[in-house]
Amino acid sequence: MIDTIIFDFDGTLINTNDVIIAAWQHTYRKYLNCEKPVEHITKCFGEPLLITMAREFPGVEPEESAEVYRKHQRDRADELVKLFPGTVEMLKALKEKGFKIGIVTSRTGESTDFYLNKFGIADYFDGVVSCDDTDKHKPDPEPLLLGLKKLGAEKDSTLMIGDSPFDMKCANNAGVRTVLVDWRIAGSEEQLSRCRVDYFIKEPMELLEIAEKA
Repeated sequence: MIDTIIFDFDGTLINTNDVIIAAWQHTYRKYLNCEKPVEHITKCFGEPLLITMAREFPGVEPEESAEVYRKHQRDRADELVKLFPGTVEMLKALKEKGFKIGIVTSRTGESTDFYLNKFGIADYFDGVVSCDDTDKHKPDPEPLLLGLKKLGAEKDSTLMIGDSPFDMKCANNAGVRTVLVDWRIAGSEEQLSRCRVDYFIKEPMELLEIAEKA
């Protein structure tokens, strides 16, 4: 019986896809004087930012390039960031049914809180694990295991909802069942084929039915 729902953040609850792509292109223009194919960027969705920065800009301190990227996101957040349709209704329904709800994200705690408060959904969540909370990151199971601990949840009674191979692999490695969202743009089919996906949803409210029957 499922009693706990743990969400990824970007691309799952909140549509940050456009602002993330714009921020990456801004950073590529600054340091490499070019832009990259969108498919190159989306393959990295879900990976901790400093790891991607170190790989993409090896001659630049990761914290420096990350701040360029983050500032561009902040500057364009009002214009480009939106809640996915049906997110609030889904969270409200899960809360009313008594599910514990958490977030496990590779985003920083500060920026996660910024968006949760911006969209007025912070109170729906019983616990948040950000990249600031662990030394290891998705697809390592440590962030999700910490999320389980924070929520007082068991693996067998939890679902992990995400949009990327990093989310699915993290849950696979932690022994938690997975739900992949159909509105994703993260990762490639080849990357996802290496993950175990237990359920798919096309609309947020479909999660309620899965959670009640799983």
